[in-house]
Amino acid sequence: MNKEITVNSEKVFEGKIINVRIDTVEVPNKKYAKREIVEHKGAVGIVAMDNDELILVKQYRKAVEDFLYEIPAGKLELNEEPLAAANRELIEETGFCPNKLEKLTEFYTSPGFSNEKIYLYKATELKEVGSNPDEDEFIEIVRIKFDEALNLVKQNKIKDAKTIIAILYVLNV
Repeated sequence: MNKEITVNSEKVFEGKIINVRIDTVEVPNKKYAKREIVEHKGAVGIVAMDNDELILVKQYRKAVEDFLYEIPAGKLELNEEPLAAANRELIEETGFCPNKLEKLTEFYTSPGFSNEKIYLYKATELKEVGSNPDEDEFIEIVRIKFDEALNLVKQNKIKDAKTIIAILYVLNV
């Protein structure tokens, strides 16, 4: 295997959501290279199914300057288990509490520069309890038939990677 060995690590930014460090690594040919690493605590994404409808959120994302359709999702709090985070985030963002919450998979979002891992869950048997979004979150709830969501993926109208993965995963597993 061609593993890189870290010889130095320097934290260059500490933020609310991410930290950034620059690692100096020894590569297999005994030379050195710099790696910019975004550290992230991890996140959850929830495929919320209410009968034959998928519950999505539509929100403005500043990084891409656009409104995106996404599955409900959010970052893990300090020492929070992914299952608890999935339950919390679904209620906060959509107002639905799942009676059944099942882990589907987990994946890295951009392993070329980040350690962010998303834990993907499927929520069913939903009960409406009222949403409680963060004060800086402005979310529109969108209920959509599953086949219509798949068509939005095919038409490039759903552009969020975790949402695309979730829809295709549920469809093919």
